[in-house]
Amino acid sequence: MKIAITGKGGSGKTTIAAGLIKLLVEKEKSVIAVDCDPDISLGLALDFPEYARIKPICEMKDLISQRTESDPLKPQGFFKINPKVDDIPEKFCPQDKGVRLIVMGKVDKPQGGCLCPENTFVRSLIGHLVLRQDEIVIMDMVAGSEHLGRATARGVDIFLIVAEPSETSIQTAVHIQSLAQGLGITKIFYVANKVKNESDIDFINASLKAKVKGVISVNKALEQARGRFVFDETLHKEVETMYNAISGLS
Repeated sequence: MKIAITGKGGSGKTTIAAGLIKLLVEKEKSVIAVDCDPDISLGLALDFPEYARIKPICEMKDLISQRTESDPLKPQGFFKINPKVDDIPEKFCPQDKGVRLIVMGKVDKPQGGCLCPENTFVRSLIGHLVLRQDEIVIMDMVAGSEHLGRATARGVDIFLIVAEPSETSIQTAVHIQSLAQGLGITKIFYVANKVKNESDIDFINASLKAKVKGVISVNKALEQARGRFVFDETLHKEVETMYNAISGLS
């Protein structure tokens, strides 16, 4: 199963991703956790050992240069667009308690969406994880589908968009859905986050014109944790309900 989780910045993508990963580990599943968000917060949420010392893939300049056959001194030069990446997870990405964490990092270029060695390497690695790896992959994406090429996107089993009960979050969710459909993704679902009451759920359902597959309520434990991830009984139950709703749809 390959699940990509996206939504507006601050909507709670990482909370949903971390919750799903912890739930799957409880079910004795092996999971590849992919942090595609430039904020690099998935490792913190998972309480991954020495997460702050994990070197993001995009910062492995020498490796990227070698694999793409590019010259760092000539950024506009030719390079290999199908670099070898199949050994990257095992060689360069740490594993702990059933979770292998891959931190993609941020491409340090003003033209972040460009066809450059770093972006090409990241896309190739994600393509390998989605299309070839016979494992569970949970991807905490940026707000959209920036790292997904057309072929890779079609390999995603579930594209989960996190939506808050606000106009801006809804607008972003609808835009992301349009982008995902343009890439050929068909299994696109929503999860409502930071929900306070039934009115919030009704607003999200009416605005998206789609039934959400999960509802995550405003969580006091998370609010009081000052940035730490707390997988309490309420969040556990809500994530499990969401997982049960989507797991049969992949």
